[in-house]
Amino acid sequence: MSASTLLDSPAKILATAVVPWTDRYEFDEPMFRRQVQAIAKNLTRHIYIFGTAGEGYAVTEKQFDQITQAFWSCAQEAGVTPMVGLISLSLPTIIDRIERCRALGFRLFQLSLPSWGALNDQELDRFFAETCGRFPDCQFHHYNLLRTKRLLTAVDYQRLADAHPNFIAVKAGSADPAVIADWLKVAPRLRFFLTEFGYTIARRTHDVGFLISLASVNPVRAKAFVAGDDAMRVAEGAAFTAMGAMLKELSAGKYHIDGAYDKMLYRVSDPKFPLRMLPPYAGASDADFARFLAGLPAGWRPWSVEI
Repeated sequence: MSASTLLDSPAKILATAVVPWTDRYEFDEPMFRRQVQAIAKNLTRHIYIFGTAGEGYAVTEKQFDQITQAFWSCAQEAGVTPMVGLISLSLPTIIDRIERCRALGFRLFQLSLPSWGALNDQELDRFFAETCGRFPDCQFHHYNLLRTKRLLTAVDYQRLADAHPNFIAVKAGSADPAVIADWLKVAPRLRFFLTEFGYTIARRTHDVGFLISLASVNPVRAKAFVAGDDAMRVAEGAAFTAMGAMLKELSAGKYHIDGAYDKMLYRVSDPKFPLRMLPPYAGASDADFARFLAGLPAGWRPWSVEI
């Protein structure tokens, strides 16, 4: 797979597929396959699993293998460019997971830094050497988020990009203009995928990709958001602010893990999609979802899924 498959055009959308669990907390493969097919047909063919929304931090190795095998299979059927997220406190576990995924055919991975303690520069360089450097036939994104206790800067990214040609992109959720401006010093060498507010800021000046989050409730309108002009994207900010505030209010004191929100967002498209999270983490209730659905801003309300 060439870098151009994911790095071409500012309209590129990157989306997550979250993991559905049965009432016995077993992987619901038919529901998962339905989700991947729906995202591929209605939104984007650039899909990843096991980001912060995907419970990659919570699964056993057996579950990891079961889900990645299903993802590889349905990605081939749907013509998807699939990416696997790697979240672990253990670097050897991350290396083992890459090796098993490579054996299936995956060549695109998403790295999150080990989060037990913030990595120093020496440890950061070693982490990228043992992933990007160890697997030169693969390509890597970095997910830059505070859960890992260290946000990387343009200085970090320039050094890592110089050392590893197969380090190709960065995912991030910041809406801070100064932080975004700093990151973009390393563009276009690294392609940046930003969520709604950061994307609105960065698209004014740079060719960046869209890491879809709140906008996933309505793929038709989400694609219009990407294809529109700067003024249109700024205007949509009020709807995104309202959605984010609803999620925060509904979750207060009950749940806090990213996947709980993303399962609510996807359930707008598929009312049968389960909201449960792997224990011990709590998820949203049916009542929470009903309130979220009823409160969606005009123009962002349910659409019809076609598979």
